[in-house]
Amino acid sequence: MDAGADLSRRGFMRALGGATVGAGVLVTGFDNATRAWASDTAGAHGDGFDHVPRLDGWLLLDSADLAPFEDDFGHIVHRVPGAVLEPGSVRDIAAMIEFCGPRRIAVAPRGQGHQTFGQAQVSGGLVIDMSPLSSITVDPAARTATVGAGALWSALLAASTAHGLTPPVFTDYIELSIGGTLSAGGLGGTTHHFGAQVDNVIELEVVTGTGEVVRCSASRHADLFHAALAGLGQVGVITSATLPLIPAPASARQYTLTFPSVSALTAAQRKVVRDGRFDWLEGAANAVTGGGWQFVLEGTAYYDGTPPNDQTLIGDLGYEGTPQIQDFSYTDFVDDLAPAVAFLKSTGEWFDPHPWLNIFLPDAATDAYVTGVMDKLTLADIGASGVVLLYPVPSGKLHAPLLRTPDSELTFLFAVLRTAAPDTDALPTATMLEGNRALYLEAQALGGTQYPVGSIPMTSRDWRIQYGDAWRFFSAAKHRYDPHGILAPGQGIFS
Repeated sequence: MDAGADLSRRGFMRALGGATVGAGVLVTGFDNATRAWASDTAGAHGDGFDHVPRLDGWLLLDSADLAPFEDDFGHIVHRVPGAVLEPGSVRDIAAMIEFCGPRRIAVAPRGQGHQTFGQAQVSGGLVIDMSPLSSITVDPAARTATVGAGALWSALLAASTAHGLTPPVFTDYIELSIGGTLSAGGLGGTTHHFGAQVDNVIELEVVTGTGEVVRCSASRHADLFHAALAGLGQVGVITSATLPLIPAPASARQYTLTFPSVSALTAAQRKVVRDGRFDWLEGAANAVTGGGWQFVLEGTAYYDGTPPNDQTLIGDLGYEGTPQIQDFSYTDFVDDLAPAVAFLKSTGEWFDPHPWLNIFLPDAATDAYVTGVMDKLTLADIGASGVVLLYPVPSGKLHAPLLRTPDSELTFLFAVLRTAAPDTDALPTATMLEGNRALYLEAQALGGTQYPVGSIPMTSRDWRIQYGDAWRFFSAAKHRYDPHGILAPGQGIFS
């Protein structure tokens, strides 16, 4: 990217969100016809789905109907399901899970398919398409919204702002299902104030691995509540959620500031996290023409009426060059990836493999680790539409026990969102996956964890290290609520 070009990667591509994620399978080769990587697993269409219960919706068994559910946004792993449930009700989900459990038929809920490593796929099992559960009810007086798990965050943005309200936290890309991001964590630019999306949930409705429909909260069936949030679909299928809303601002002023090094960027980020001056805060690394990287702080202040004072907000941050300052309506700011996504779909890059790396680093290790990575990283390592993110997350704002972060007061999210375009100079997908694995192990040795929305090959030992002192709780909840072990096998956590 030219140093004089738009330095805000929000103007090009931010696609970090949530959905259920986890381990991959053996990748055997690239299919030039589908531009996707195939696995060595295979499913038998319809096997085991005789005598299913009566449904309000539909059970898809035809190969053509199943084909979209063999793929995901990663376009790396393909697993062929035996059937896909298009539920007409929560009762359908409960009935089919109850049917599948004793038969040991694997079940995976799927929202928008934004996984990158086959995490919501099953070989020969049942995929539950959550998109039909898309209802949204806003209660302006209570400042809450009750939503179906298949509803999109973009739809909730529209429904809530019609009442002058908004969810506290959005992921960067908002065309994701609410149930999906609540199953993973859901981080965004306001996390330094409000925590993750999983920290902003009042109540859930969950269908467990036995087919029981349970309403749960922090005070009612609390173990299920805490195991479902950021639980990667292991203990149940989230079917609805009640979420808090806060007053929505009218406008947003975004500041894009450039820094010469990782340490200069993180020093500024630490400062603004401490004083809380920005409502929204992230950061990125952009490639510079001729080689090297430019490090960018992206901070945004929300306002109604009078814009904020620029000098007060950025005058002491020690950035280089001229800052970029842009004003948006609040809704346009939250949804500003939409044009970039449309562009990537038009060029076909959206449909290329996406071997993503997303890790949390302890504060003390961040500068040296990221500097070492960036010194070696090239455009070929991330692809022409790849993105590198780096931004701080105060651990004290994160309360969901299964959203695992380092034992550090401040942690940094470091994401290398690679695109392996076969017709460019980008590295092959398999090479990028190997790179992810190596970088993850380096981070793990430093006390880092993964934010499991990417493509990192994981072992059983890795998962135990990942969950640390929460492993016993997670394992107990898995055995209690999914005794048949059928839910979300694509994660590879308990396999």
